[in-house]
Amino acid sequence: MGFHTFDSDRADALEDAARRYRYCSREELHALVAPNPEMRLADIGSGTGFYTDDLAPHVGTAYAVDIQAAMHDRYREKGVPDGVELVEAAAADLPFDADELDTVVSTMTFHEFADPAALAEVARVLRPGGRLVTVDWDRAGAGEAGPPREETYGLGDAVSLQTDAGFTVEHAASRPETFVCVARLDD
Repeated sequence: MGFHTFDSDRADALEDAARRYRYCSREELHALVAPNPEMRLADIGSGTGFYTDDLAPHVGTAYAVDIQAAMHDRYREKGVPDGVELVEAAAADLPFDADELDTVVSTMTFHEFADPAALAEVARVLRPGGRLVTVDWDRAGAGEAGPPREETYGLGDAVSLQTDAGFTVEHAASRPETFVCVARLDD
């Protein structure tokens, strides 16, 4: 599967709350992540920080990780909240120590980076028992929104990638356009 990144020239679309929350609301994200003041969290593929902003006030440290410097530039223009650190990196080469993070989140970006190397890297930086929370476009979805379906994963493929990387899937579900998967790194 060839990976693409979201066109930074269209970054304003990432701030469209009505559209974004249609597929993953703030409340759903909070229920999946269960943020707490001690949590060290990385949002991989953070873009302009739309979902990072929802989590940052409720965690100890939030890292907004994106491979595109232009996305961080847009985030700076919008205003980066206290407690958020911008990290320019690919998911397969994260600049965190082993076991440094409690949670990694990917909202609508898993299809942009997920492969065995990237999932192994996510597993490396998560502490034992740490969680990977994924909401992404489902290849089995109706195709009315999101990227072309051939650029996405089905839920089963996403689950397989995560279990192969040492995660135990605690919750996985398909919805009309997206899937959600919550996985815990094996101890």
